[in-house]
Amino acid sequence: MKEDFVEELRWRGLLQDIMPGTEELLKKETVTGYIGFDPTADSLHIGSLTQIFTLIRFQRAGHKPIALLGGATGMVGDPSGKSAERNLQDEETLNKNVAGLKKQLEKFLDFTDSKSGAELVNNYDWMKGYTFLEFIRDIGKHITVNYMMAKDSVKNRINPKRLNENEETEADSEEESGGMSFTEFTYQLIQGYDFYWLWKNKDVKIQMGGSDQFGNITTGTQLIRRKGNGKAWGLTTQLVKKADGTKFGKTESGNIWLDSEKTSPFRFYQFWFNTSDDDAINFIKIFTFHTKEETENLIAEHNKDRGKRVLQKTLAKELTILVHGEEKYSAAVDASNILFNGGIQDLINLDDTTFLEVFDGMDKSQVSRTELETGIAVLDLLAEKTNVFPSKSEARKMIQGGGVKINKEKVETHELLVNTKHLVKNKYIIIQKGKGKYNLCSVN
Repeated sequence: MKEDFVEELRWRGLLQDIMPGTEELLKKETVTGYIGFDPTADSLHIGSLTQIFTLIRFQRAGHKPIALLGGATGMVGDPSGKSAERNLQDEETLNKNVAGLKKQLEKFLDFTDSKSGAELVNNYDWMKGYTFLEFIRDIGKHITVNYMMAKDSVKNRINPKRLNENEETEADSEEESGGMSFTEFTYQLIQGYDFYWLWKNKDVKIQMGGSDQFGNITTGTQLIRRKGNGKAWGLTTQLVKKADGTKFGKTESGNIWLDSEKTSPFRFYQFWFNTSDDDAINFIKIFTFHTKEETENLIAEHNKDRGKRVLQKTLAKELTILVHGEEKYSAAVDASNILFNGGIQDLINLDDTTFLEVFDGMDKSQVSRTELETGIAVLDLLAEKTNVFPSKSEARKMIQGGGVKINKEKVETHELLVNTKHLVKNKYIIIQKGKGKYNLCSVN
């Protein structure tokens, strides 16, 4: 039985905006719809998973998904949700990024030649031959400036004071005055034209995206109505946030990428495994394909004993397999077991590459070999050399409470002198604070 696409988004807590008639259309026929991905890097990150999952669910519901790569719009920069102008990229970099995104997206969707088979398109293919004069004549005349100015992506960036300034003050720098460039102002026109082109050439009837994209989506439906005398629809998903209100996908150490060269499968696995309980309850709905009943059962099982981390283990397993495959998942689990349950010899026995992967994304520090040969007081090491603790007094308290380990062995006294005998692989000292906070200290 095929999924009811809109109802799936609704019960999973994802549905944000939906144009009138969209749900009825999707229940009535097989629909072609698209989501755009701007190539700001040569890899997607976990913040892109919401829209990747939207396309997968769209296809599972029997519809035809198109993933649009923004080879053209990437040259402009989407102002939606941005407070400042983005740095523009050259064509060579954009082409590299497009190739990277294409390779990743092909892993998630079914591209077989069928009624609901997915397609990948690049808007540079239909924009590269369009001259500026042709575009403003053919497209610009259908969308008024008033309509474009009413969009939140524009209103939030326009400085009303600057609009009223006389010519004598127009030399002020953009950094001082705020506002947005004409380049970014035109972004919604180009995205609107993408929708029009896909409607005309690929029979696309619906565009989807994050909640910040609704203004751009409706510009496309307006263009289709005014230029093509046609009709199109759109919907958006809610912005996924963590329970503490911060943006999902960002960590203290940066993005969690889908590319294993940028974020190791072990670190990717650990991100999901270390998700908070409240976030896990939300994420299990958004980032898995379990039915509503299965999801409710998983949450109920998790709540019986949160210490077993049922939801976190499910998320870590299913997403690591989806993104990196079974083999990488198994290796990540093995590495996790060695790090958190194994002894120091298990870590020593790892080859150098795997050893460093185990500590990928964790705090790092350095000390000099000369200092170690003399010996470093453990409180100095913990508070001054590595910043594991903000002060020696806090380090002393944690040692007294039995919460500090060096190379898997509990530090019994704050008078310990750390020296070269504590080196693992003749290069590292593994410092552990509490149950899972590690710092890999290396010598130079």
